[in-house]
Amino acid sequence: MLTKRLIACFDVIDGRVTKAQQFQDNIDVAPAEELAAHLYDDQIDEIVFYDITASAQRRKIDLDTVRAVARHVFVPFTVGGGIRSLDDMFEVLKAGAEKISVDSMAVRNPEIIREGAGAFGRQCVVLSTQVKHMGVRPGLPSGYEVFIDGAREATGLDALDWVRRGEELGAGELVVNSIDRDGTASGYDLEITSAVAESVNVPVIASGGAGTVEHIAAGLTGGGASAAIISSILYSPRFDRNVGVRELKDALVARGVPMRPYLAPDGNPEGN
Repeated sequence: MLTKRLIACFDVIDGRVTKAQQFQDNIDVAPAEELAAHLYDDQIDEIVFYDITASAQRRKIDLDTVRAVARHVFVPFTVGGGIRSLDDMFEVLKAGAEKISVDSMAVRNPEIIREGAGAFGRQCVVLSTQVKHMGVRPGLPSGYEVFIDGAREATGLDALDWVRRGEELGAGELVVNSIDRDGTASGYDLEITSAVAESVNVPVIASGGAGTVEHIAAGLTGGGASAAIISSILYSPRFDRNVGVRELKDALVARGVPMRPYLAPDGNPEGN
């Protein structure tokens, strides 16, 4: 059985990780470079970095902060925000990313998915999708609509139609981020996560709402996700107690979720 992954999410503004609730009221957490170093030492499986104001401000991504984070992490590192072209993708990869996340620009120019997959391989292209439950209606058979620009603009796109198209264009992974659940610690939206997982043949990443180990376990089992994006539970000041990566992994394994082993200082799995 394939192991599941825990992915720490950084919503970055001016080089600092922030935490929002339903894409609003961002509060400051820490310098991205420092938090990345801490989570890498704590053996997070992957990190995803979003320059969350780049697309709305129509500017390029903050490459200086990408480079600073990349110097401290040696796990898969995904970067998104303000990526409009193959040249932008190449610059982000040169700055230290292993994967490119596209979101708003992919909706505006879907061919960027095909171009990125053709140039760098589909394993390098992650399609991140912000979805909101709007109810079933004509043109929205799933009941979930895709939003862009930090959940500010509705697109009229049905979520399932969009992720299927993204896979056809060459996306190697799909992030399903629930706007309704984002930052609420009420659990992933398992309805849309599982619907996407059943509709595509590439890994699906659950995002938005993880507040407990049970929420993460549900996303990785009943939700059908291959990986879970987590943020609030790791570092949000709104939480009474944050939880370390090791504690999360141990608790997930105890619930029957296959996780990558925690390594001892000698590099071998603990217990061996």
